Amino acid sequence: MAKFENYQFFINYLKNLGFIFPSSQIYGGLANSYDYGHLGVLLAKNIENFWADFFINKDLNAFFIDTKILLNPKVWQASGHLENFSDLLVENKINKKRYRVDHLFENNFPNLIFEKLNQQEIQQYLAKIENYDGSKTDWSIPKNFNLLFQTEQGVVENEKTTLYLRPETAQGIFINFKSLLRFTKNTLPLRIAQAGKSFRNEISPGNFIFRTREFTQLEQEIFVRPEQADEIFHSEIEKVQLFLSKLGFSPDSIRISNHQPEKLAHYAKATTDFEYFFNFGWGELIGISNRGNFDLKNHMAKSGENLEFVDSATGQKILPYIIEPSIGLDRLMLAILEQNFVHDIEKDRYFLKFPFILSPYKVAVLPLLKKFSPQAEEIWKMLVSHGIASTFVNTGTIGKRYYYQDSIGTFFCITVDEEGIQNQSVTIRFRDTCEQKRIKITEIIQFIEENSSNE
Repeated sequence: MAKFENYQFFINYLKNLGFIFPSSQIYGGLANSYDYGHLGVLLAKNIENFWADFFINKDLNAFFIDTKILLNPKVWQASGHLENFSDLLVENKINKKRYRVDHLFENNFPNLIFEKLNQQEIQQYLAKIENYDGSKTDWSIPKNFNLLFQTEQGVVENEKTTLYLRPETAQGIFINFKSLLRFTKNTLPLRIAQAGKSFRNEISPGNFIFRTREFTQLEQEIFVRPEQADEIFHSEIEKVQLFLSKLGFSPDSIRISNHQPEKLAHYAKATTDFEYFFNFGWGELIGISNRGNFDLKNHMAKSGENLEFVDSATGQKILPYIIEPSIGLDRLMLAILEQNFVHDIEKDRYFLKFPFILSPYKVAVLPLLKKFSPQAEEIWKMLVSHGIASTFVNTGTIGKRYYYQDSIGTFFCITVDEEGIQNQSVTIRFRDTCEQKRIKITEIIQFIEENSSNE
């Protein structure tokens, strides 16, 4: 059941405020491609910064890396992506639309385990889907469709090299494991994090920014001793639960799903997904996988490099297992926007009820009259100097300015008025309740700190 009576209203809301809008608009757009405006960029950066602070910055054995989108094509051969990174594609010859077969079966035969079906059984079940997507059906024979985006490097036609846009950031971490050991503490567990763009030539992108062909990943690869893998895998599940809680997700909007063996990716020993109840239904938000030693073992075999960890105390050689918590930033951002979109009927307003840590602007400074702008601007400068993301607006009626700041999720509004000029005070307004308090200018920073806790 959809959460929004009119989801297009929600999409237009974000577009009109400059959070998200279709890409390449002056040329008619590009299907399922979106750009982020200033507020969208600020929100995305806040999510990424909180992720980094939560998982990396407070862990002495955690480090960042930034690897390239284009890697040696041998990487994707060793990782199994050239052979295994594909979906089964089918075309409806009547409406000329193409679909992922597993998605068709999820929608029409929810109790079937698709991965256990052979080709003949798949075609038999397809024949039972006589109408789909508003059309009668005449299905083609299903074929595997590789999801890698292919490009070429070189200027001479017969000397060009085929390259691939990375479908995940993880492989760039794995192939650098030897270097990472040299430049870090040479100890396990070792947590390596990377935020960056990935690309997948999805057959059926859609559901706004939930599934797009270009997206940002927030990935961690935790190199662990094999005997510690299960324990760390489960501890990461608990960490992710706390992470989502601090982002403001209600427990009933999240469910945990463990992959059955037949549904595991080619590299995984175990996978647990955190799913969010989006407007279209349940969808994967965060995945945690135990990748075993699949990646390091294959890269050792294909490259000839020894990627074993040597215990400095015992001299023991270990090929680590890898625990991978992986987040799609764009779909996490969509979930946050859906979760915090509020229609306040009593006050006749729509607003975004972001936690303080996520608000694009924490504070808006609003002089009641333009003549109070110099004093208000000094307050804005003070806030910025304390690292508090703030904006300053001195045009429009105060009511309209409040309404706009609520709509973009600004946590506090500070108003400078005649009384405040006389006694060095301001009114500070809470977004969620519209309650206002008068405080001294010297108390502003402390007041914000005391009223914005994320505990």
